[in-house]
Amino acid sequence: MPERFTVLVTGGAGYIGSHAVLALRDAGWSVAVIDNLVTGFRWAVPEDVPFYEGDISDADLVAKIIADENVGAVMHFAGSVVVPESVENPLKYYDNNSARSRSMIESVVANGVKHFIFSSTAATYGIPETSPVREDTPQVPINPYGMSKLMTEHMLRDVAAAHDMNFCALRYFNVAGADPQARSGQSTIGATHLLKVAVEAALGKRDGVAVFGTDYDTPDGTGVRDYIHVSDLAAAHVLALEALIADPETSHFLNCGYGRGFSVLEVLDAVDRVTNLRIDRKIEGRRAGDPDSLISDNRAIMDRFPWQPKHADLDQIVRHALAWERKLGDIQPGNDA
Repeated sequence: MPERFTVLVTGGAGYIGSHAVLALRDAGWSVAVIDNLVTGFRWAVPEDVPFYEGDISDADLVAKIIADENVGAVMHFAGSVVVPESVENPLKYYDNNSARSRSMIESVVANGVKHFIFSSTAATYGIPETSPVREDTPQVPINPYGMSKLMTEHMLRDVAAAHDMNFCALRYFNVAGADPQARSGQSTIGATHLLKVAVEAALGKRDGVAVFGTDYDTPDGTGVRDYIHVSDLAAAHVLALEALIADPETSHFLNCGYGRGFSVLEVLDAVDRVTNLRIDRKIEGRRAGDPDSLISDNRAIMDRFPWQPKHADLDQIVRHALAWERKLGDIQPGNDA
C-alpha cells in the first residue's frame, strides 16, 4: 500500500458506498464513513468502521473528521440518484448533488486532502448518438440528475487545476447485484433499479415488473443497458485511489461498465432462469428520455488501471442480488414495495 491514511467515504451507508467500504477494507485500507442516513442504513456500515452521522455540507464536522481520522482521500457517493424525481424536484438534486458536492470539495481543499474519487454517471451523456459510449462523447444531460453530476465533474476539473488535488470521476452505467458474501446489497425500499425490482417480484414482494416500451431499435424491442456488478465497480474505486496516489499530477474521467449490454427482457429472463419462476411482465409505454441502448466503451479504464472484472456474468449478478434480497427480509422485516 503506497501511503498510510484513512479514506473518508461519503454516503458509505448507501448501496454503492457500502460496497466501496468493503472493498477498501478488503484491500487493507483504513476507512471512515459520513452519511446523513436519509437513504442509507447504519447497519450497512461495519461496526468497527468509524461512523459519523451528518451532512457533507457541515464544514466543521467534515474538518473534524479529516483531522481526527487522518483522512488523505475522499470517495464521494453521497447524493440523490432517482432520475424521474430529479425532473419533478430539480432543486433537490442541484442542492444534494451539486451545492453539497461543492461544499465537500471546498472542505477537501481547505483541509489538505489530496485525492478525490467521485461517483459520476453515464446520465451525463444524455442520449448519445453512438453506442458504445466513449469518454469523449459529448455530455448533454437530459435531466437534472445527469446535469447535477456533470456540474460536479466540472467543479473537480477546475479545482484540481487551481489546487494541490487530483481526482477520478467514474461514470457508472447500470449498477446491479450485491456483495458475493452477502455483506451488503441494494436495500432501498421502493427502489427503481430493474434487477432490484425483478428479484423483489421473484420473491413475491411485487406482483410483477413494468417493461417501459417494446418498440426500441434493439433486437427484442426493449431498452439495452450495460449492467455492472457493484463489487466490480467498488474494486475500480480502490484502483482509482491507488492510481491517484501513484501519479498525483494526473486526474481521470472514466466509464465503468463491461462494454456489453442486456435488454430489459433478457434481464427478466435471467431472473426467471435463476429462480426457476416466471415473473409477470407488465408492458407499458416508453418513459421520456430513455435511449434505445446505452453501453460503455470501457477500454480507457482497462488500459489505465489493472481492472479485471470478476463478476461479468448476468446470471451471477442475479444470484447475488437474489441472495441479498432474501437476507434483507431478515434484516428489514416487512421490506415490501
